[in-house]
Amino acid sequence: MADKSGDGGRRTPVELWVGGTAVVLLGLLCLLVLRPFISAALWAVVLCFTTWPLFLRLEMLLGGRRTLSALIATVLLTAIIVGPVVILGATLADNVSALIAASQKLIEEGPPSPPDWVAGIPLIGSHVAAYWNYLNEGSSVRLHELGRLLPAARTVAVWGGGALAEGIFQIGLSILIAFFFYRDGHAAANQLQEALHRIAGERGDRLLELAGATIRAVVYGVLGTALLQGVVAAIGFAIAGVPGAVSLGFITFVLSFLPGGPAIVAAPAAFWLYRQGSIGWAVFMMAWGLMVAMLDNVVKPLLISRGGSTPMILVMLGVLGGALAFGVIGMFLGPTLVALGYSLFEQWAVSAGGARQT
Repeated sequence: MADKSGDGGRRTPVELWVGGTAVVLLGLLCLLVLRPFISAALWAVVLCFTTWPLFLRLEMLLGGRRTLSALIATVLLTAIIVGPVVILGATLADNVSALIAASQKLIEEGPPSPPDWVAGIPLIGSHVAAYWNYLNEGSSVRLHELGRLLPAARTVAVWGGGALAEGIFQIGLSILIAFFFYRDGHAAANQLQEALHRIAGERGDRLLELAGATIRAVVYGVLGTALLQGVVAAIGFAIAGVPGAVSLGFITFVLSFLPGGPAIVAAPAAFWLYRQGSIGWAVFMMAWGLMVAMLDNVVKPLLISRGGSTPMILVMLGVLGGALAFGVIGMFLGPTLVALGYSLFEQWAVSAGGARQT
């Protein structure tokens, strides 16, 4: 049958340009529509990627009923992830009020005076005691000036509460998206694997395997350890009777990405207990804080099976940058994306170096 166009079915440059422009414009419009849900969708991908082996076991136990398996997996994710965040949001106002009241009381009491035994130190005792008292006078003034800024903490708390509420919404949305990823994940995984194999061949399969190992390493090792440190720290604060235990546990989770971060939170709590006359609880608080800080060296190697070679500075920047870019959910999403990008770059550098040697 003859071609009526007379050019063998080939498109003219104008038609190609118009078609390409239409595709790009359509892609931009789709991105604009889906932009509010990008962070939630990415986190849903991370959650499904991380828990996929467990989901397959659940599906096998339920006789291959995929929808029921997806529903149960989604409920479990909701209990594990959304539950603690909702508890934090519900107790945030009370925790901040308790922390502000305790800080005001500490400021009014002023720093402690030097113990009597300091002046009895031979040769330097009197000088140390005199200098200590001088610092007390100066620091008391500074503490009283700082006390004037405490009411501003309520404004910060209100802003933090709004950000936390938005984070809860994003996390809930990601859980909802995860249900559909679980249910239809088999087809999507096969399509992704075929696409990467067509693009990069066997290297695409290796990169996909590396991506899965990296995501699991970050979620299980880095984020899992940080969450455990925050929960254990909150338990310690509650046992010692420190105000705002839940909020302090959340702060411990954030600072656990820094070396000695949990101890930084425990030290002011121990000082507050000491000023209340609870010397034993103050010692307990410092020991508990050091124990929480040591969990990073004990639990993380057990949770990370492979792929955890991302420098800690990148993980920390991923947490901070993710929070600035995506809100509360970015604290989980940021380090995962950064670690994945670093691992892929590292793999590319090794492959490029091997190619040059050959």
